[in-house]
Amino acid sequence: MKQFLIIFVFLLAYRILAIQAEDQSTVRVFIFAGQSNMVGSDSQVKNIKDFPPFKGVEEPQNNVRFSYLIGRENKAKSNGWITLQPINNIVGPELSFARKVTHFIDSPIAIIKCAAGGTHLGGDWNPDQPIGFKMYPLALKLIRNSLADLDRQGIHYQLEGFMWHQGENDMFEESYMKNYGKNLKNFLESWRRDLDAPKLKFYIGELCTKTIWGMDLRPRMYAISQGQRTVTSNDPLAMYVATSHIGVEIGEPVGLHYHYGTLGQLQHGANYADAYLRSIGREHTTVRSLRGWPYKKNAKLNLFILAGHRNMEGERAFVQNATRLGMSNLLKDNPNIAYKYSLGGGYLKSETWEPLGLVDYYDTFGPELSFSQTLLARRLSNITIAKFTHSGSQIIDWTPEGSMAKSRHIYPQFIRFVRKALSELKTKGHAVQLTGIFYHLSENDMSFYPYRKNAAKRLQSIVSQSRIDLNQPRLKWYVSQQQPTDAKDVNRIDVVVDMEKIAADDPNLIHIKAFDLPPQKKNLVLDTAGVVEIGRLLGKRFMEHN
Repeated sequence: MKQFLIIFVFLLAYRILAIQAEDQSTVRVFIFAGQSNMVGSDSQVKNIKDFPPFKGVEEPQNNVRFSYLIGRENKAKSNGWITLQPINNIVGPELSFARKVTHFIDSPIAIIKCAAGGTHLGGDWNPDQPIGFKMYPLALKLIRNSLADLDRQGIHYQLEGFMWHQGENDMFEESYMKNYGKNLKNFLESWRRDLDAPKLKFYIGELCTKTIWGMDLRPRMYAISQGQRTVTSNDPLAMYVATSHIGVEIGEPVGLHYHYGTLGQLQHGANYADAYLRSIGREHTTVRSLRGWPYKKNAKLNLFILAGHRNMEGERAFVQNATRLGMSNLLKDNPNIAYKYSLGGGYLKSETWEPLGLVDYYDTFGPELSFSQTLLARRLSNITIAKFTHSGSQIIDWTPEGSMAKSRHIYPQFIRFVRKALSELKTKGHAVQLTGIFYHLSENDMSFYPYRKNAAKRLQSIVSQSRIDLNQPRLKWYVSQQQPTDAKDVNRIDVVVDMEKIAADDPNLIHIKAFDLPPQKKNLVLDTAGVVEIGRLLGKRFMEHN
């Protein structure tokens, strides 16, 4: 029996190795298609240097084949397979996607890309009656020719996934918007039929709510997202890929933009890579666990809640830049502080309490690191921190009533997050003081007149209802506000005065004017030094009030 078992294990191991060897000789082909945010519009290769986690991604990736047809009137064409590299000095999501995927799998990969800005699914990409730029037949021809070229070279391949980011232009045609889900379902079925790939997986990219369209066209964006979610909920081979939390280009004069830009495209590709790796069971996760519970039995704990949007999340605060600025001491895990988090509206969440420190989130961090360091310097003990952020949200998403875009309503999630943190600490035998909620005022709201006009009033409703829902009538809110956007179109609203008024009427709302931050290159978003300073300021003001 023992001998039989040994033989069986040997044969099983041999079979696994054989499958792996076979897999490593098969080229996995990925298709990238869509409109401008799939093209890479308003990104620039020269700006990659500003985002150190992606350093070098602009270099040719000699181990990745690339075939493309990009653009509308003036198309860029590869005319066959080339080495993966930037086209026309723009950054497409395929660059970071390929680098990450090839890091985690040994099989060779190839990418076929067909994308054009300003195209719609209802017309240009319509499989049955394409009009306008007739993208569907163009893409189908490109894909078939590219695969036929691999056949001629005797290269074995398999269609591995179809990455799709599109939908903004369908918002402007009522019938296209209304029927987006129906059209998308037909689109997926048509590709599987026409490519003779009935099991082809699709990765449907979320339309980014951080852009100006996510604000001024909220109902239309929501309609498209509902169509996407309906398809991905009912198609087991289609996955919805969140993108609202990733970077967005900073426009002029107010900061808002329509496109991801360079940082967003780099993270966009990483998100597709994560989704694909997750679908094949190769998801990369960093295990961060407390070696032991850091608090004495029955100790009274101070729970600090950090919450907010882009800068509380730390969109442009990079680990590498902190090191360059001599802040390496901030980046070390602190096993004496238990940390819980939900970032990007739930894109990355801690399963258990972890040591306070860096999490695997685009090599970025928020004010929590310098905040805790400031508290420790003042000898505050028994600190616990829970952080809830969504950089793709606006204040209206945090209000108790939310908006008509129900999938973007995060107030209930936020309250559940706080309650759960409290409950878990109490279950461990601790008395817990909810010391305060530290909220950094939404950056995007400051740049759009209707949102800026209502920002203070909406924040007041969040504060008031949170005290009721958490049964903490005197719960303190510490609200930091950076210099709001300075532009003619929005300066009619003095949002600083508005905030001063609601703080004056509420003794437990502490308004923190973060107006002396290190100089920033861009509107709205803070860089590493700015995010660190926000944390220090929040900690300092807390200690002054306690």
